[in-house]
Amino acid sequence: MNRQQEHSCIAYFKSNPVWNRVFRGFWEKYRSYGTFSGKVVLQKLTAEEVEGLEGFFAKSFHGKKSATVSAERFAQALMNSRFSDMEPEHLLELYFQETLIGKKEERQLEEHKKDVFLEQWKKTYQGTPIEKALTQLLDVVQASHTKNIDEWEQLLRLGAEIYNCFPYRKNRTMYLAVFATEITGNPHAFDQGSSLGTFLYQVIQMELLRRKVFPQKSDIFPAFFRQKCFFAEGILMDNKSNYVMLSHVKAQKKDGTFHAGMEGFWQEDDMVQVPLAVLSQWNRMFCIDNEMYIVENPSVFAGLCARSDESVSCMCMNGQPRLAGLVTLDLLAASGTVVYYAGDLDPEGLLIAQKISKYYAGEFHYWHMALEDYEKSKSNEIISEKRIKSLERITDVELFPVIEKMRIDRLAGYQEKIEYENCCQN
Repeated sequence: MNRQQEHSCIAYFKSNPVWNRVFRGFWEKYRSYGTFSGKVVLQKLTAEEVEGLEGFFAKSFHGKKSATVSAERFAQALMNSRFSDMEPEHLLELYFQETLIGKKEERQLEEHKKDVFLEQWKKTYQGTPIEKALTQLLDVVQASHTKNIDEWEQLLRLGAEIYNCFPYRKNRTMYLAVFATEITGNPHAFDQGSSLGTFLYQVIQMELLRRKVFPQKSDIFPAFFRQKCFFAEGILMDNKSNYVMLSHVKAQKKDGTFHAGMEGFWQEDDMVQVPLAVLSQWNRMFCIDNEMYIVENPSVFAGLCARSDESVSCMCMNGQPRLAGLVTLDLLAASGTVVYYAGDLDPEGLLIAQKISKYYAGEFHYWHMALEDYEKSKSNEIISEKRIKSLERITDVELFPVIEKMRIDRLAGYQEKIEYENCCQN
């Protein structure tokens, strides 16, 4: 059959909508079975569609609302028509302008393409860290439910680049947006909630498992687990406001040397704001008398640092702990430091204090958070019923005297009203 005859054949079958339904049915049958076979059931036939069937099959379908067209019957009618040289399979390909291929054959071709790609992938990444993690990376890509082989290949390449370029490999840290730009050219490529953001997190978990690094998963601060995983790879998720304020603290870096900047601030008796990126370089912290006094409020922290009669190591959490605060607590615990914590004496402050007490892995003491301190710190601010109810979440018996009095007085207490006259007294 020449091209003109093919055009004539397709024009004939395009002239009636019934053939789109018939051919689509046979297309799906071929996809499933790999041959032109099976039956197509047509429901709710229109008068125009009935006319199309009658003209081709030379049989009356008058008054019928449904009909069944078998592949065998269609092939026979095609053979008896002026299009006898047209094979049914070729007709479907011309009609839909696509190559007809069964699902089994398609899977075989896809597997062959994957094998060819993997051989090239292995050559490209030979001698790099990802070379030994291909099996695990394939599992991660499989879990991503890729839609086609192109997407599968893209994720394997991307996963390899991510794995090989984790900043920790060069003892570096970088913010997530910078890492995303370096890998993809798009600073928002790995934003949380995006598909690639999820993929990055899966590759991170895979790498940590291979390295046998298990970030602490805390029920107290569950939201920080993801950040800790990123942090272990040298990636900082949070913005530059993620810091702690310290005074009279020395820090040993991971290379064994002491942080010169912290040494200088110690000698000058000055406080210093330390961002998470700097904390990531440390593995130990050293405090005066191996004690750290932590306060919630920046102004109280400044007051402690300004005292000239005694020097103590101090830290400011500045409200709800951020990852920088938790990393500092981990460093203090690793160094065997005794922690004394003082916070606001209101429902939120007590809850923060309890969380830090539960989180800290070393010796911990509440500091200026007793009943007498509440009496000194009381303001005129009335605590709402909703905030009073939140006291039910306090389970530490050390704080019970304060919360019982707080339920009676319904007044918030603030650190600024307490005189921290001696850091060695509770």
